[in-house]
Amino acid sequence: QVEFAESGGGLVQPGGSLRLSCATSGNPYVVGWFRQVPGKQRELVALATSGMTNYLDSLEGRFTISRDDSKNTVFLQMNNLKIEDTGVYYCHRLITWAPHLRTWKTANDRWGQGTQVTVSS
Repeated sequence: QVEFAESGGGLVQPGGSLRLSCATSGNPYVVGWFRQVPGKQRELVALATSGMTNYLDSLEGRFTISRDDSKNTVFLQMNNLKIEDTGVYYCHRLITWAPHLRTWKTANDRWGQGTQVTVSS
């Protein structure tokens, strides 16, 4: 079992930036950042291994995922934030995923509490 603790969310105006952090209890091979909006399915927005990253196409290059394995931490830099980026962001370990990131399967670990991102003017 791997544990996750997300932080770094907050209230930001459209066009602003935030950097989310995900502290893990180990160094999972693949870690993804997910976004949950009330009433919608949880969405995988980015994932990273130690040598590869992948992103949801709709992000248009605004997000960057990175990891510091020496600190067991995965980051999500979010720039030019839009109102539709609002949601609770989680990180988790992935087992399988499609290249477009719209289908995926996570490991049977407990989900963290997530961190709220609110983009509003």
